[in-house]
This record gives sequence, C-alpha cells and structure tokens, in this order.
Amino acid sequence: MLNLSLKELSQALGEKKFTSVELTQFFLNRIKKHNPSLNAFITVDEGRSLAMAEKSDQLIQAGKKSILTGIPIAQKDIFCADEWRTTCGSKMLENFISPYNATVIQKFNDVGAVNLGKTNMDEFAMGSSNETSYFGPVKNPWNLDCVPGGSSGGSASAVAARLTPAATGTDTGGSIRQPASLCGFTGLKPTYGLVSRYGMIAFASSLDQAGPMAISAEDCGLMLDVMTGHDAKDSTSISRKKENYTDSLDEDIKGLRIGVPKEFFEDGLNADVQKVIEEALKQYEKLGAKIVNISLPNNHLSIPAYYVIAPAEASSNLSRYDGVRYGYRTKEYDDLTEMYFKTRQEGFGGEVKRRILIGTYVLSAGYFDAYYLKAQKIRRLISDDFKVAYEKCDVIMGPSAPSIAFKSGEKQEDPLAMYMQDIFTISTNLAGLPAMSIPAGFVDGLPVGLQLIGNYFEEANILNAAHIYQKNTDWHLQSPKGID
Repeated sequence: MLNLSLKELSQALGEKKFTSVELTQFFLNRIKKHNPSLNAFITVDEGRSLAMAEKSDQLIQAGKKSILTGIPIAQKDIFCADEWRTTCGSKMLENFISPYNATVIQKFNDVGAVNLGKTNMDEFAMGSSNETSYFGPVKNPWNLDCVPGGSSGGSASAVAARLTPAATGTDTGGSIRQPASLCGFTGLKPTYGLVSRYGMIAFASSLDQAGPMAISAEDCGLMLDVMTGHDAKDSTSISRKKENYTDSLDEDIKGLRIGVPKEFFEDGLNADVQKVIEEALKQYEKLGAKIVNISLPNNHLSIPAYYVIAPAEASSNLSRYDGVRYGYRTKEYDDLTEMYFKTRQEGFGGEVKRRILIGTYVLSAGYFDAYYLKAQKIRRLISDDFKVAYEKCDVIMGPSAPSIAFKSGEKQEDPLAMYMQDIFTISTNLAGLPAMSIPAGFVDGLPVGLQLIGNYFEEANILNAAHIYQKNTDWHLQSPKGID
C-alpha cells in the first residue's frame, strides 16, 4: 500500500485486494505513529474517516466506483469541511467547526474519496516554512531539523512521509510548489479560476488557488480531474468545458520548446541546485525537447509587487475576524472597541499581524497610488512578459525554489530572507498561470524541485511533460529514510 500510485490503489480496491476501510486504517496507523514527530496533521477523526471508508466500500460493492472512490486524501486545513474543525493554522479559528463543505471538499466527497484529516499550515497561509502555525511547526521528513516549506507544509510533509497517498494544498505565491520542491514530490498550482475557491478561507483573493499534491504527475492529474469545474458559488470560477487531464498523458514531447528564463539562474540560486536543474533540462533534451533561451525582465519585481498586493487583500479579508460572529474572542474587555483590539491582538500571530499592518498602510489615503496602484501596474508588466515568452516556447522551466530545505528557525528573524524563498514562484500567481514542481534530484540528501510553467489552461501540457520525465527518471519515487 505504501508506495502505490492512486491508479494502483484504485485498481487494488476494484480487485478486492483490500477494502477502503483497511486502506484508510493503514494510513491512520501511520499518522498515529509518525505525526508526533512531524506535526503534519492538526485534526484527525478516525471514526469519521472510517465511516466515510465504509460508505466508499458500499459504492465499490455496488459497482458505482470512480477512480478515487475509497482513496484516503488529506485536506489542507484551509478548506471548510462540514462538522470538521477548520482552523487555518490560527488561534483565531482554533475551535471553529465548519457548518458546510468547501467545493473542493464536496467534489472529493461526491466521488467517494475519504477525508483522512486536516493538515497543518502556516497561519492563514502566510509563510514559506510552516513555522507560523499556531499549532506548532511542521518538520521535513527528509531531515527533521529542516522546514518542509509553506504554507502547505503539513500536506507536503504528509505526502513525502507517505502518511497519505495524496493531499490538497493552496498556492498564493508558491505554497504548493515550494514545499513540493523541499519535500520531493509533485505539486500543481492550476490556472487562476480553474478550481473553485468557495469555502477556501481567503488570504489574497486574486492570487489564491487550490491544487493537488501527490507523488507523481499522473496522480496530480487524477486529482485535478475531480477538483476542476465551474462553481456558481465562486464569482472568480471560470466557466469552460471540463477537461480530463489524464487523457493526454504519454504524448510524445519531441519538439517541445522549453523556455529557460535567464533571470531564474542569476544571483540568489544555490549553485548545487542549479546543477540539478541543468541536468533535468539535459534529460528533456535527450527526450527530444528543444531548449529556448528567454527573458522575463520584470521577474525581479514580483516579490515587491506581491508583498504589496497580497497584504492589501489580506487586510481586507481578515477584517471579518473581529470576535463578534465566530472565532476567538478575548476574555476581558471593557467596551466594544477594546474587544476588537484585544481579540485581534491575541488571536493573530506575528506574521499575520505584520501583513495586515502592511496591507492597511498601502491601502490608506496618500499611499494607495504610491504603492498599491504601482504594484498592480507591475503585475500587468509581469503578465505581459509571459505573453511575449510564450510566443517563443511551449512551456517554461527552471528551479522551484532557490535552495534546498533550510534549518528550522534559520530565517524566522529575517522576513525578507523568508520572502525570497518564493522568488521563482510568485510571478506565476501574479499572472494567474498554471505551474507545477516535480522532483529532479538531491543536494546534500535533500530534494530539489524542477518548476514547469504553462500558458493559461495548459495544465494537460505541463502534466504530460512532467509525466514523460517521470517515466524516464525515478526521483519522484524516492522516499525519506527512517519513515517506515
């Protein structure tokens, strides 16, 4: 069970080699054993998960099985799940029980997938190391002294340690791809609007996007088949014909034009990581692809633009957490104003408060034009750079992260150094493009991820390119030692 793909698990369930209850119990036992050291899960409800598995077994027995029926999947704790605690990694929502399902959760429920539990994350998805969670930091299973990346660090650690066959994540500035790189598995951020954001607790509404996290590109494709589709409940959900993302896997990539931005290989990229990425590109050349040198001249502006736009949207989205309607409320206060102040002071962590303050500042009178408006103009320039690049290439490739996983606590006192971890991922969020990270090798025993960026709605293209690479390499099949 441990190293089987989603397709293999599905086949085994169909052939009655084991039941969904047995499969779910297997992973629940692994969570019980390894979560104390990894802290990958915030909430596990064994009884509820097994009850879902029993229903899935009934569907299989009745011949109503789809590919993910009976498969246990971990859910990032940013998705509301009916009658499940949904915390978003924050004290503010520590005891919040959701009264409804997010669309992503509902879609998995509809096909009979099993909710294995809610995974740890940076508080309100703000972080690149999963050290800002109110429920404690998550550990990287490749080295417990290192971070797993963030904000989807719990999902990342759980997938890498094989505590779950797959997991959901969200990506606002790299929060699926950077942890996928640091933990050595496959993670995909779809085109903005392709996956519904309804019931996904908002950080930055114009940037947030849910996506799959799994061992392989094929597994991510199977999950994406379930996750996509227009949702009338989400005003940003795009209405377009639903695709099957696994239909086009195994297509020949001979002649595929791979754009390599020179800006991705300048100062800031670890030299050993660069060597791994260059070797991966050589592998693509052996498979018949062509390397094309391109430029993304405004990429260096992505971080300053992002850290104006994202906090601005966060300050607005997080204003609803005031201690009145739901969530944490301070115990002692004399009047309504003091209740607001103390609730938000006590309920939010340091990084969240920092970003709320930045966001409020850049939206304030006298500073809106100087910061927010200018950042939006830069966002357009970044988007235009990609449009020009795709006239010369079919897919863009480069590193997912500038380094391997760093030591826990190493960058906590230096927010700017932490923010630079997303230098290669943020631009695609600003442009709304699909992108993914796949394992490409190791440096000092820690994984390195190759990033594939596609044009709008070309998830099938990058999934196929990733799949062909994974058919000819085994980096994605490696798992951490000591996690048996």
